[in-house]
Amino acid sequence: MLSALQNAWKISELRKKILFTIAMFAVYRLGAHIPVPGVIPGALKELFSQGGLLGFLDLFSGGALARFSVFALGINPYITASIILQLLTVVIPKLEQLAREGQEGRRKMAQYTRYLTAVLGLIQATGITFWLRGLNYQSPMLKSTDGFSLFLIIITLTAGTTFIMWLGEQINEYGIGNGISLLIFASIISRIPSGIAKVVNYVILGEVNILNALLFVIIAAAVIIAIVMIQEGSRRIPVQYAQRVVGRKMYGGQSTHIPMKVNSAGVMPVIFGSSVLLFPATIAQFIDKPWAQSIKNILSPGEPLYIILYAFLVIFFTYFYTAIMFNPIEIADNMKKNGGFIPGLRPGKPTAEYLQRVLNRITLAGAVFLAIIAIMPDMIIGITNIPNIYFGGTSLLIVVGVSLDTMRQIETYLLMRHYEGFLK
Repeated sequence: MLSALQNAWKISELRKKILFTIAMFAVYRLGAHIPVPGVIPGALKELFSQGGLLGFLDLFSGGALARFSVFALGINPYITASIILQLLTVVIPKLEQLAREGQEGRRKMAQYTRYLTAVLGLIQATGITFWLRGLNYQSPMLKSTDGFSLFLIIITLTAGTTFIMWLGEQINEYGIGNGISLLIFASIISRIPSGIAKVVNYVILGEVNILNALLFVIIAAAVIIAIVMIQEGSRRIPVQYAQRVVGRKMYGGQSTHIPMKVNSAGVMPVIFGSSVLLFPATIAQFIDKPWAQSIKNILSPGEPLYIILYAFLVIFFTYFYTAIMFNPIEIADNMKKNGGFIPGLRPGKPTAEYLQRVLNRITLAGAVFLAIIAIMPDMIIGITNIPNIYFGGTSLLIVVGVSLDTMRQIETYLLMRHYEGFLK
Protein backbone atom coordinates (compact mmCIF):
# COMPACT_ATOMS: atom_id res chain seq x y z
CA MET A 1 0.00 0.00 0.00
CA LEU A 2 2.73 2.46 0.99
CA SER A 3 4.85 1.54 -2.03
CA ALA A 4 1.83 2.07 -4.29
CA LEU A 5 1.34 5.53 -2.78
CA GLN A 6 5.02 6.32 -3.32
CA ASN A 7 4.77 5.20 -6.95
CA ALA A 8 1.64 7.33 -7.42
CA TRP A 9 3.49 10.35 -6.04
CA LYS A 10 6.37 9.82 -8.49
CA ILE A 11 4.12 10.33 -11.53
CA SER A 12 3.94 14.07 -12.15
CA GLU A 13 0.53 14.02 -13.86
CA LEU A 14 -1.04 11.84 -11.16
CA ARG A 15 0.54 13.91 -8.39
CA LYS A 16 -1.02 17.07 -9.82
CA LYS A 17 -4.45 15.38 -10.01
CA ILE A 18 -4.22 14.21 -6.38
CA LEU A 19 -3.11 17.65 -5.15
CA PHE A 20 -5.89 19.34 -7.14
CA THR A 21 -8.49 16.98 -5.64
CA ILE A 22 -7.19 17.67 -2.13
CA ALA A 23 -7.38 21.42 -2.84
CA MET A 24 -11.03 21.03 -3.93
CA PHE A 25 -11.72 19.11 -0.72
CA ALA A 26 -10.25 22.00 1.26
CA VAL A 27 -12.46 24.52 -0.57
CA TYR A 28 -15.51 22.30 0.01
CA ARG A 29 -14.86 21.94 3.73
CA LEU A 30 -14.10 25.66 4.04
CA GLY A 31 -17.44 26.54 2.47
CA ALA A 32 -19.17 24.18 4.92
CA HIS A 33 -18.07 26.49 7.76
CA ILE A 34 -18.94 29.88 6.19
CA PRO A 35 -22.34 30.94 7.60
CA VAL A 36 -25.12 32.32 5.46
CA PRO A 37 -25.56 36.08 6.02
CA GLY A 38 -28.55 36.98 8.14
CA VAL A 39 -28.68 33.72 10.13
CA ILE A 40 -27.86 33.56 13.85
CA PRO A 41 -24.86 31.19 14.19
CA GLY A 42 -25.48 28.10 16.30
CA ALA A 43 -29.25 28.63 16.45
CA LEU A 44 -29.96 25.45 14.50
CA LYS A 45 -27.57 23.12 16.34
CA GLU A 46 -30.10 22.17 18.99
CA LEU A 47 -32.75 21.56 16.34
CA PHE A 48 -30.52 19.23 14.32
CA SER A 49 -29.19 17.41 17.38
CA GLN A 50 -32.64 15.89 17.85
CA GLY A 51 -31.97 13.55 14.91
CA GLY A 52 -34.66 12.34 12.52
CA LEU A 53 -34.86 13.64 8.98
CA LEU A 54 -32.79 16.78 9.63
CA GLY A 55 -29.96 14.77 11.19
CA PHE A 56 -29.91 12.41 8.20
CA LEU A 57 -29.82 15.34 5.77
CA ASP A 58 -27.01 16.91 7.79
CA LEU A 59 -24.92 13.75 7.33
CA PHE A 60 -24.76 14.17 3.54
CA SER A 61 -23.84 17.85 3.86
CA GLY A 62 -20.98 17.12 6.27
CA GLY A 63 -22.52 19.22 9.06
CA ALA A 64 -23.03 22.22 6.77
CA LEU A 65 -26.81 22.13 7.21
CA ALA A 66 -26.66 22.28 11.03
CA ARG A 67 -24.24 25.20 10.77
CA PHE A 68 -26.42 26.65 8.00
CA SER A 69 -23.40 27.49 5.89
CA VAL A 70 -23.38 28.51 2.24
CA PHE A 71 -23.17 24.78 1.38
CA ALA A 72 -26.14 23.87 3.58
CA LEU A 73 -28.12 22.27 0.74
CA GLY A 74 -25.20 20.02 -0.13
CA ILE A 75 -25.17 18.09 -3.38
CA ASN A 76 -28.72 16.72 -3.05
CA PRO A 77 -30.26 19.04 -5.72
CA TYR A 78 -27.65 17.85 -8.25
CA ILE A 79 -28.31 14.18 -7.45
CA THR A 80 -32.07 14.70 -7.74
CA ALA A 81 -31.61 16.50 -11.07
CA SER A 82 -29.45 13.64 -12.38
CA ILE A 83 -32.10 11.09 -11.36
CA ILE A 84 -34.90 13.05 -13.04
CA LEU A 85 -32.97 13.39 -16.32
CA GLN A 86 -31.94 9.73 -16.38
CA LEU A 87 -35.56 8.69 -15.83
CA LEU A 88 -36.75 11.11 -18.53
CA THR A 89 -34.18 9.63 -20.92
CA VAL A 90 -36.26 6.44 -20.98
CA VAL A 91 -39.53 8.20 -21.90
CA ILE A 92 -38.39 11.19 -24.00
CA PRO A 93 -36.88 10.14 -27.38
CA LYS A 94 -34.90 13.38 -27.80
CA LEU A 95 -33.09 12.88 -24.50
CA GLU A 96 -32.47 9.23 -25.36
CA GLN A 97 -30.95 10.31 -28.67
CA LEU A 98 -28.72 12.84 -26.87
CA ALA A 99 -27.51 10.15 -24.47
CA ARG A 100 -26.34 8.06 -27.45
CA GLU A 101 -24.54 10.88 -29.28
CA GLY A 102 -21.25 10.40 -27.47
CA GLN A 103 -19.26 13.31 -26.13
CA GLU A 104 -21.50 16.03 -27.58
CA GLY A 105 -24.64 14.36 -26.23
CA ARG A 106 -23.11 13.98 -22.76
CA ARG A 107 -22.14 17.65 -22.82
CA LYS A 108 -25.74 18.64 -23.57
CA MET A 109 -27.10 16.34 -20.87
CA ALA A 110 -24.64 17.83 -18.37
CA GLN A 111 -25.85 21.30 -19.34
CA TYR A 112 -29.49 20.33 -18.75
CA THR A 113 -28.49 18.81 -15.40
CA ARG A 114 -26.89 22.10 -14.35
CA TYR A 115 -30.03 24.09 -15.19
CA LEU A 116 -32.29 21.63 -13.36
CA THR A 117 -29.93 21.63 -10.36
CA ALA A 118 -30.20 25.41 -10.09
CA VAL A 119 -34.02 25.23 -10.25
CA LEU A 120 -34.24 22.49 -7.61
CA GLY A 121 -31.71 24.31 -5.44
CA LEU A 122 -33.80 27.48 -5.67
CA ILE A 123 -36.95 25.55 -4.64
CA GLN A 124 -35.24 23.93 -1.66
CA ALA A 125 -33.55 27.19 -0.63
CA THR A 126 -36.90 28.99 -0.71
CA GLY A 127 -38.56 26.26 1.33
CA ILE A 128 -35.92 26.14 4.03
CA THR A 129 -35.75 29.96 4.26
CA PHE A 130 -39.49 30.38 4.82
CA TRP A 131 -39.41 27.45 7.24
CA LEU A 132 -36.78 29.31 9.27
CA ARG A 133 -38.89 32.46 9.13
CA GLY A 134 -41.78 30.47 10.63
CA LEU A 135 -39.53 29.16 13.40
CA ASN A 136 -38.22 32.65 14.03
CA TYR A 137 -41.42 33.59 15.88
CA GLN A 138 -40.77 30.80 18.42
CA SER A 139 -36.99 31.18 18.86
CA PRO A 140 -34.57 33.58 17.10
CA MET A 141 -33.15 32.00 13.93
CA LEU A 142 -32.82 34.95 11.56
CA LYS A 143 -31.46 38.41 12.31
CA SER A 144 -34.10 39.96 10.08
CA THR A 145 -37.19 38.70 8.24
CA ASP A 146 -37.62 41.50 5.70
CA GLY A 147 -37.84 40.71 1.99
CA PHE A 148 -34.26 41.61 1.11
CA SER A 149 -32.78 39.45 3.92
CA LEU A 150 -34.86 36.44 2.86
CA PHE A 151 -33.89 36.99 -0.79
CA LEU A 152 -30.20 37.14 0.17
CA ILE A 153 -30.43 33.83 2.08
CA ILE A 154 -32.20 32.11 -0.84
CA ILE A 155 -29.67 33.33 -3.41
CA THR A 156 -26.73 32.39 -1.17
CA LEU A 157 -27.98 28.83 -0.65
CA THR A 158 -28.71 28.38 -4.37
CA ALA A 159 -25.28 29.72 -5.32
CA GLY A 160 -23.70 27.39 -2.77
CA THR A 161 -25.22 24.23 -4.23
CA THR A 162 -24.34 25.26 -7.81
CA PHE A 163 -20.76 25.95 -6.67
CA ILE A 164 -20.57 22.44 -5.17
CA MET A 165 -21.73 21.07 -8.53
CA TRP A 166 -18.95 23.05 -10.22
CA LEU A 167 -16.39 21.66 -7.74
CA GLY A 168 -17.45 18.12 -8.62
CA GLU A 169 -17.06 18.84 -12.34
CA GLN A 170 -13.60 20.32 -11.77
CA ILE A 171 -12.54 17.15 -9.92
CA ASN A 172 -13.81 15.09 -12.86
CA GLU A 173 -11.87 17.19 -15.37
CA TYR A 174 -8.65 18.07 -13.54
CA GLY A 175 -8.65 15.70 -10.56
CA ILE A 176 -8.83 11.94 -10.16
CA GLY A 177 -12.51 11.67 -11.17
CA ASN A 178 -15.70 10.65 -9.30
CA GLY A 179 -16.15 14.30 -8.34
CA ILE A 180 -19.66 14.23 -6.87
CA SER A 181 -19.10 10.88 -5.15
CA LEU A 182 -15.84 12.13 -3.64
CA LEU A 183 -17.58 15.22 -2.24
CA ILE A 184 -20.21 13.02 -0.58
CA PHE A 185 -17.34 10.83 0.64
CA ALA A 186 -15.65 13.89 2.16
CA SER A 187 -18.90 14.93 3.88
CA ILE A 188 -19.34 11.53 5.51
CA ILE A 189 -15.67 11.17 6.51
CA SER A 190 -15.77 14.59 8.17
CA ARG A 191 -18.44 13.29 10.57
CA ILE A 192 -16.42 10.28 11.78
CA PRO A 193 -14.47 12.08 14.57
CA SER A 194 -17.62 13.63 16.04
CA GLY A 195 -19.45 10.29 15.71
CA ILE A 196 -16.68 8.47 17.60
CA ALA A 197 -16.65 11.19 20.27
CA LYS A 198 -20.44 10.87 20.62
CA VAL A 199 -20.26 7.09 21.16
CA VAL A 200 -17.40 7.48 23.65
CA ASN A 201 -19.40 10.12 25.52
CA TYR A 202 -22.42 7.79 25.66
CA VAL A 203 -20.22 5.07 27.17
CA ILE A 204 -18.65 7.45 29.72
CA LEU A 205 -22.06 8.75 30.82
CA GLY A 206 -23.37 5.21 31.10
CA GLU A 207 -26.10 5.71 28.50
CA VAL A 208 -24.62 2.94 26.31
CA ASN A 209 -23.08 -0.31 27.49
CA ILE A 210 -19.45 -0.76 26.45
CA LEU A 211 -20.33 -4.21 25.08
CA ASN A 212 -22.88 -2.59 22.78
CA ALA A 213 -20.20 -0.14 21.59
CA LEU A 214 -17.84 -3.07 20.85
CA LEU A 215 -20.69 -4.85 19.06
CA PHE A 216 -21.17 -1.74 16.92
CA VAL A 217 -17.46 -1.83 15.93
CA ILE A 218 -17.67 -5.55 15.08
CA ILE A 219 -20.80 -5.02 12.95
CA ALA A 220 -19.14 -2.10 11.14
CA ALA A 221 -16.05 -4.23 10.38
CA ALA A 222 -18.22 -7.12 9.14
CA VAL A 223 -20.22 -4.76 6.92
CA ILE A 224 -17.01 -3.32 5.42
CA ILE A 225 -15.74 -6.82 4.59
CA ALA A 226 -19.08 -7.77 3.04
CA ILE A 227 -19.18 -4.56 0.98
CA VAL A 228 -15.68 -5.17 -0.40
CA MET A 229 -16.56 -8.77 -1.31
CA ILE A 230 -19.76 -7.76 -3.12
CA GLN A 231 -18.18 -4.76 -4.84
CA GLU A 232 -15.28 -6.88 -6.12
CA GLY A 233 -17.34 -10.00 -6.87
CA SER A 234 -18.04 -10.82 -10.52
CA ARG A 235 -19.20 -13.64 -12.79
CA ARG A 236 -16.74 -14.33 -15.62
CA ILE A 237 -18.42 -15.39 -18.85
CA PRO A 238 -15.91 -17.27 -21.08
CA VAL A 239 -15.57 -15.98 -24.64
CA GLN A 240 -13.74 -17.70 -27.50
CA TYR A 241 -12.66 -15.87 -30.65
CA ALA A 242 -12.44 -17.86 -33.87
CA GLN A 243 -9.31 -17.71 -35.99
CA ARG A 244 -9.56 -15.68 -39.16
CA VAL A 245 -7.06 -14.76 -41.85
CA VAL A 246 -6.78 -11.15 -43.01
CA GLY A 247 -4.23 -10.82 -45.80
CA ARG A 248 -1.14 -12.69 -44.64
CA LYS A 249 -1.92 -12.35 -40.93
CA MET A 250 -4.01 -14.55 -38.70
CA TYR A 251 -6.22 -12.96 -36.05
CA GLY A 252 -8.29 -14.38 -33.17
CA GLY A 253 -8.10 -17.80 -31.66
CA GLN A 254 -7.62 -16.53 -28.11
CA SER A 255 -9.83 -17.08 -25.08
CA THR A 256 -11.01 -14.27 -22.84
CA HIS A 257 -13.96 -13.50 -20.58
CA ILE A 258 -16.66 -10.91 -19.89
CA PRO A 259 -16.58 -9.80 -16.24
CA MET A 260 -20.16 -9.26 -15.03
CA LYS A 261 -20.01 -7.60 -11.62
CA VAL A 262 -22.45 -8.56 -8.90
CA ASN A 263 -22.95 -4.85 -8.20
CA SER A 264 -22.37 -3.02 -11.47
CA ALA A 265 -24.21 0.06 -10.24
CA GLY A 266 -21.83 0.72 -7.34
CA VAL A 267 -23.07 3.19 -4.72
CA MET A 268 -25.35 5.14 -7.07
CA PRO A 269 -28.61 3.23 -6.24
CA VAL A 270 -28.19 4.04 -2.54
CA ILE A 271 -27.49 7.72 -3.25
CA PHE A 272 -30.37 7.92 -5.73
CA GLY A 273 -32.81 6.09 -3.44
CA SER A 274 -32.07 8.29 -0.43
CA SER A 275 -32.30 11.47 -2.54
CA VAL A 276 -35.69 10.50 -3.99
CA LEU A 277 -37.11 9.83 -0.51
CA LEU A 278 -35.52 12.85 1.11
CA PHE A 279 -36.74 15.33 -1.50
CA PRO A 280 -40.52 15.21 -0.70
CA ALA A 281 -39.79 14.84 3.03
CA THR A 282 -37.51 17.87 2.92
CA ILE A 283 -40.11 20.00 1.13
CA ALA A 284 -42.79 18.85 3.60
CA GLN A 285 -40.49 19.75 6.50
CA PHE A 286 -40.75 23.42 5.56
CA ILE A 287 -44.55 23.53 5.10
CA ASP A 288 -46.40 24.34 8.31
CA LYS A 289 -49.51 22.31 7.48
CA PRO A 290 -50.82 19.13 9.17
CA TRP A 291 -50.79 17.07 5.94
CA ALA A 292 -47.23 18.17 5.15
CA GLN A 293 -46.02 17.27 8.63
CA SER A 294 -47.68 13.87 8.28
CA ILE A 295 -45.71 13.25 5.07
CA LYS A 296 -42.54 14.36 6.82
CA ASN A 297 -43.16 12.04 9.75
CA ILE A 298 -43.90 8.89 7.75
CA LEU A 299 -40.93 9.51 5.38
CA SER A 300 -38.42 10.18 8.16
CA PRO A 301 -35.49 7.74 8.53
CA GLY A 302 -36.39 4.85 10.83
CA GLU A 303 -40.11 4.86 10.05
CA PRO A 304 -41.54 1.57 8.64
CA LEU A 305 -42.79 3.13 5.38
CA TYR A 306 -39.42 4.87 4.86
CA ILE A 307 -37.55 1.58 5.31
CA ILE A 308 -39.83 -0.30 2.89
CA LEU A 309 -39.74 2.41 0.22
CA TYR A 310 -35.98 2.86 0.64
CA ALA A 311 -35.31 -0.86 0.09
CA PHE A 312 -37.64 -0.91 -2.94
CA LEU A 313 -36.00 2.17 -4.51
CA VAL A 314 -32.50 0.77 -3.99
CA ILE A 315 -33.48 -2.46 -5.78
CA PHE A 316 -35.21 -0.50 -8.56
CA PHE A 317 -32.26 1.86 -9.16
CA THR A 318 -29.81 -1.06 -9.08
CA TYR A 319 -31.60 -2.67 -12.02
CA PHE A 320 -32.16 0.69 -13.71
CA TYR A 321 -28.53 1.80 -13.45
CA THR A 322 -27.23 -1.65 -14.45
CA ALA A 323 -29.45 -1.63 -17.54
CA ILE A 324 -27.94 1.73 -18.56
CA MET A 325 -24.35 0.58 -18.06
CA PHE A 326 -24.56 -2.98 -19.45
CA ASN A 327 -26.36 -3.66 -22.73
CA PRO A 328 -26.38 -7.42 -23.56
CA ILE A 329 -27.66 -6.89 -27.12
CA GLU A 330 -24.85 -4.45 -27.94
CA ILE A 331 -22.21 -6.74 -26.40
CA ALA A 332 -23.56 -9.77 -28.29
CA ASP A 333 -23.52 -7.83 -31.58
CA ASN A 334 -19.94 -6.66 -31.02
CA MET A 335 -18.85 -10.24 -30.24
CA LYS A 336 -20.53 -11.49 -33.42
CA LYS A 337 -18.85 -8.83 -35.57
CA ASN A 338 -15.43 -9.76 -34.19
CA GLY A 339 -15.91 -13.53 -34.50
CA GLY A 340 -16.42 -14.11 -30.79
CA PHE A 341 -18.83 -16.54 -29.17
CA ILE A 342 -19.65 -18.06 -25.81
CA PRO A 343 -18.93 -21.82 -25.90
CA GLY A 344 -22.16 -23.75 -26.32
CA LEU A 345 -24.19 -20.76 -27.53
CA ARG A 346 -24.92 -19.42 -31.00
CA PRO A 347 -23.83 -15.81 -31.66
CA GLY A 348 -26.46 -13.08 -31.81
CA LYS A 349 -29.83 -13.32 -30.08
CA PRO A 350 -29.16 -16.54 -28.04
CA THR A 351 -25.98 -14.94 -26.64
CA ALA A 352 -27.81 -11.71 -25.75
CA GLU A 353 -30.60 -13.67 -24.01
CA TYR A 354 -28.04 -15.68 -22.03
CA LEU A 355 -26.17 -12.54 -20.94
CA GLN A 356 -29.46 -10.89 -19.92
CA ARG A 357 -30.47 -13.94 -17.90
CA VAL A 358 -27.14 -14.07 -16.06
CA LEU A 359 -27.23 -10.30 -15.53
CA ASN A 360 -30.71 -10.46 -13.98
CA ARG A 361 -29.67 -13.18 -11.54
CA ILE A 362 -26.45 -11.63 -10.28
CA THR A 363 -28.02 -8.15 -10.18
CA LEU A 364 -30.77 -9.52 -7.93
CA ALA A 365 -28.13 -10.65 -5.43
CA GLY A 366 -26.39 -7.27 -5.61
CA ALA A 367 -29.67 -5.35 -5.33
CA VAL A 368 -30.86 -7.29 -2.26
CA PHE A 369 -27.45 -6.80 -0.64
CA LEU A 370 -27.60 -3.04 -1.28
CA ALA A 371 -31.12 -2.88 0.15
CA ILE A 372 -29.99 -4.67 3.33
CA ILE A 373 -27.01 -2.33 3.66
CA ALA A 374 -29.25 0.70 3.08
CA ILE A 375 -31.52 -0.12 6.02
CA MET A 376 -28.59 -1.21 8.20
CA PRO A 377 -28.58 1.96 10.39
CA ASP A 378 -32.04 1.14 11.75
CA MET A 379 -30.96 -2.44 12.43
CA ILE A 380 -27.78 -1.27 14.17
CA ILE A 381 -29.71 1.15 16.39
CA GLY A 382 -32.10 -1.65 17.33
CA ILE A 383 -29.30 -4.11 18.14
CA THR A 384 -26.83 -1.83 19.92
CA ASN A 385 -29.27 0.73 21.41
CA ILE A 386 -26.96 3.55 20.33
CA PRO A 387 -29.20 6.53 19.41
CA ASN A 388 -28.69 8.99 16.54
CA ILE A 389 -26.03 6.94 14.73
CA TYR A 390 -26.17 7.89 11.07
CA PHE A 391 -22.80 6.41 10.10
CA GLY A 392 -24.43 3.09 9.30
CA GLY A 393 -24.67 0.82 6.27
CA THR A 394 -25.43 3.54 3.72
CA SER A 395 -22.47 5.66 4.79
CA LEU A 396 -20.14 2.67 4.92
CA LEU A 397 -21.24 1.59 1.45
CA ILE A 398 -20.59 5.05 0.00
CA VAL A 399 -17.21 5.38 1.74
CA VAL A 400 -15.97 1.90 0.78
CA GLY A 401 -17.43 2.01 -2.73
CA VAL A 402 -15.99 5.42 -3.56
CA SER A 403 -12.62 4.39 -2.08
CA LEU A 404 -12.48 1.29 -4.29
CA ASP A 405 -13.47 3.24 -7.41
CA THR A 406 -10.86 5.90 -6.68
CA MET A 407 -8.16 3.27 -6.13
CA ARG A 408 -9.03 1.69 -9.47
CA GLN A 409 -8.65 5.02 -11.23
CA ILE A 410 -5.29 5.65 -9.57
CA GLU A 411 -4.22 2.08 -10.39
CA THR A 412 -4.94 2.70 -14.06
CA TYR A 413 -2.34 5.47 -14.07
CA LEU A 414 0.11 3.26 -12.17
CA LEU A 415 -0.27 0.34 -14.57
CA MET A 416 0.21 2.66 -17.53
CA ARG A 417 3.57 3.57 -16.01
CA HIS A 418 4.36 -0.11 -15.23
CA TYR A 419 3.98 0.37 -11.47
CA GLU A 420 2.25 -2.09 -9.17
CA GLY A 421 -1.15 -0.77 -8.12
CA PHE A 422 -3.28 -0.97 -4.97
CA LEU A 423 -5.40 -3.98 -5.92
CA LYS A 424 -3.65 -7.34 -6.23
